[in-house]
Amino acid sequence: MAAAYGSGPYTSRRSSLAPDANAGRVALVSGGGSGIGRAAALELARTGAAVAVCGRRAVPLEETARLIAAEGSEGLALPGDLREPADVERLINRTLERFGRIDVLVNCAGGQFQAPAEEITDGGWRAVHRLSLEAAFRVAREAARAAMIPQRRGLVVFVGFSPTRGIPGFAHACAARAALSNLACGLALEWSRYNIRVVCLAAGAIATEALEGYGAEQVARWRRAVPLGRLGEPFEVASVIAFLASAGGAYITGTTITVDGGADAWGLGEPPPEPLA
Repeated sequence: MAAAYGSGPYTSRRSSLAPDANAGRVALVSGGGSGIGRAAALELARTGAAVAVCGRRAVPLEETARLIAAEGSEGLALPGDLREPADVERLINRTLERFGRIDVLVNCAGGQFQAPAEEITDGGWRAVHRLSLEAAFRVAREAARAAMIPQRRGLVVFVGFSPTRGIPGFAHACAARAALSNLACGLALEWSRYNIRVVCLAAGAIATEALEGYGAEQVARWRRAVPLGRLGEPFEVASVIAFLASAGGAYITGTTITVDGGADAWGLGEPPPEPLA
């Protein structure tokens, strides 16, 4: 029986892809200790890939590596701070030392806090952009330089938000994550000559520990905004990532794929606040 994703929102799932759909591939997943990152790592492992996971917290990464091994694939936990260039270089090198190549890079690392736009400080703005946007580009650039360009093959996936609408209380995060959509397009055009594909996934409200941290009332509001009437599950985003890495996704690049239960199509699911006098 396949290993469960873990506790909470993770449930045991049978992959919709063949168990060898990504056999022989090596993936590096940032933010792989929890949420969409862990689910992506496990789905890639479930379809045959060897997977290295990186992030700041060693214990969750080691748990993900254990779950990868339970799926019958090789896993590697690499703690490090993706905001630091030296750490990124070390993570890339360690992955190459262990597996010899990097075929798939999944950028899931990110973080944000909820605050009215007028109360977001310069420091708070920079902190969110440094991790969610700058670090994502840095890891992609270094993976391309060290592995994908020399091997003339690769896939980079950025996990972002909708590039077409904002989320009240998250102006800083929306700006950073939406930028990933344009970044994916630009990199796809530049790196196509190396047979490197780049895609952005615009994820909606996904039932992760991080989402629960915003409180039941806020999560309920986000759920009401989803036409399918429920939150997404991490494996539903992970399944798209695994498909993109497989031969079936080989002609997809330079675009943003929305995985949000129809929320982006519907727009804001509740009335705007009343104007102040």
